[in-house]
Amino acid sequence: MARYIFITGGVVSSLGKGLMAASLAALLQARGYRVRIRKFDPYLNVDPGTMSPYQHGEVYVTDDGAETDLDLGHYERFTGVASRQSDNVTSGRIYKTIIERERRGDYLGATVQVIPHVTDAIKAFARAETDDLDFVLCEIGGTVGDIESLPFIEAIRQLKNEVGRGNAISIHVTLVPYIAAAGELKTKPTQHSVRELAALGVQPDVLVCRCEHPLPPSDRAKIALFCNVPETAVIPALDAKSIYAVPLQYHGEGLDSEVLRAFGITPSSAPDLSRWTDIMDRLTNPEGEVTVGVVGKYVGLQDAYKSLNEALVHGGIANRVKVNVRWIDAEIFENDHGEIVSQLEPCDAILVPGAFGERGAEGKIKAVKFAREREIPYFGICFGMQMACVEGARDLAGIAGASSTEFGPTDEPVVGLITEWMGRDGLEKREEQGDLGGTMRLGAYEAALDGNSVVASIYGETVIHERHRHRYEVNTGYKDALEKGGLVFSGMSPDGTLPEIVERPDHPWFVGVQFHPELKSKPFDPHPLFASFIQAAVTKSRLV
Repeated sequence: MARYIFITGGVVSSLGKGLMAASLAALLQARGYRVRIRKFDPYLNVDPGTMSPYQHGEVYVTDDGAETDLDLGHYERFTGVASRQSDNVTSGRIYKTIIERERRGDYLGATVQVIPHVTDAIKAFARAETDDLDFVLCEIGGTVGDIESLPFIEAIRQLKNEVGRGNAISIHVTLVPYIAAAGELKTKPTQHSVRELAALGVQPDVLVCRCEHPLPPSDRAKIALFCNVPETAVIPALDAKSIYAVPLQYHGEGLDSEVLRAFGITPSSAPDLSRWTDIMDRLTNPEGEVTVGVVGKYVGLQDAYKSLNEALVHGGIANRVKVNVRWIDAEIFENDHGEIVSQLEPCDAILVPGAFGERGAEGKIKAVKFAREREIPYFGICFGMQMACVEGARDLAGIAGASSTEFGPTDEPVVGLITEWMGRDGLEKREEQGDLGGTMRLGAYEAALDGNSVVASIYGETVIHERHRHRYEVNTGYKDALEKGGLVFSGMSPDGTLPEIVERPDHPWFVGVQFHPELKSKPFDPHPLFASFIQAAVTKSRLV
């Protein structure tokens, strides 16, 4: 039977529960255990798919087409274990399922209540598909004390009793703030947070204490005394230079050893952390650096491009260079007052990421043109590929009115809404005026690459599977015109109806992809497109 590790947060949000969970899972993996991480989100949205990036950060997409919390990206990047739809659940999804059952009469006339119906649904989610695992880590979103999280706390209290005390533990991530005027750390917020959690029936076994300064032994002893845990179970968590240093940092503080001790497990050997020491060696001892200009729409919040930013770092790891990301708002290029030259000329490569809506589109098209004409490596992802096709149609194929139907009616729909396509399970359909949530082409789809293409040489194969999240597709009716302008369709869906990749063979590096390769990149296994893109940036930097 799998053992459970429940992770809660207290005092304030944004303490890094997701990174802690991912790091602990990586440490347990390094000891030979099989792990999976799950996220409970207390908000009432069914999933984050319709939420603004400024509200929630990026939407992470799994192979099976689930739109999930960005923490699942950390889970995958740190463990290499592909996340699934069953690894993220929200209050909205749980309540939606329960109400649908109630309407069908599945409860046989019973009064439907938070206890037991909601808590039972939460427990069923936690226990699903765990037969082949040693540890299941369950992160509870939000902060202890929030009214939204109460059913989840109650569910883990019940589950700890059901699986037996020796098969489940609780880790509480809390804040130990530094008061500059007093010149000392304060443990009282942690004491209050643990007391509130204990009042709900969950006594933490391990405390992870986020702090800006080293935690003195006296404060560690005080926290242990008042929070009813051993001193060794009070784990300091200081800020790290890189998120990829966090597993090594937590191991140094004894987190994985303390977790195993809480389960009554005596470690048979030390973990194999060579993967993480190599990553940190490459990050801390680069042999050069490059600057990548990311021309985006949501650059005011970098969490909106979390996986993208990490994939660029991974590309740097693969090439042993530091990647400096220059975040550029596409709207500043809408009215050309010289900004495009001043912003993009210092860049060794240019990337246009995914987005929705018309705002900033013309600025992105100008960025594509700048990269093409100046022979700067260009990487277009999803919307960035579509804008590369619009730019190619306007400037090289003589189609001046080329546009996307996403922006409104157009006589030249180079990009348009597709309502039918062959999915993983057969023909999929979408209503043009249907709901926004869950109606995109989502998840992993196969693509066939031209064997003589640049991308085939990058991947080293001609059949790939990549993750999608979009409603609009490049119109194959313009394929011949675009290819005459030098933009080659080098990757297509297996049935030949949906363009997946375009490239310019006569350019130093110019690739547009309809999918999101950043979602599958890992520090120990950088995505080949990002590794190649950064390699091209290195070459460009040495030509200047």
